[in-house]
Amino acid sequence: MPRGDKSAYTDKQKRQAEHIEDSERERGMPEEDAERIAWATVNKQDGGGKKSGSGRKSAKKATKKATKKTAARKATKKATRKVAKKATKKTVARKTTKKTARKATKKVAKKVAKKATKKAAKKTARKTVRKRTASRRAGSNGASS
Repeated sequence: MPRGDKSAYTDKQKRQAEHIEDSERERGMPEEDAERIAWATVNKQDGGGKKSGSGRKSAKKATKKATKKTAARKATKKATRKVAKKATKKTVARKTTKKTARKATKKVAKKVAKKATKKAAKKTARKTVRKRTASRRAGSNGASS
């Protein structure tokens, strides 16, 4: 049995709690848990017992507060998601930019390396040609003397 006296609740609230309790029992909840959940649900919906007593919140005020809290939570979540989405987009953009820059750098490096290889090959070929020419000249000069 849940704590507290239930005499402060209206007949309607008691019926609601009973109906919720029955539903919970059908779902396989133990009796104590079903009763606890039922009264907690009634309290959440109506802000507690409705019969007279000083310092009681009206159901409208309790509902308004709950609605405001929920709305504030939703707004916060939405804003957080937006910020996260933007941050993700920025990160992706940065990564893409970095990748593009790397690719460009690699291409340039390849071109430079190719040119350097070609230059070196040409230089070597020239040297070889010069050596051959020089050796031919030397050979022909020695043969005629």
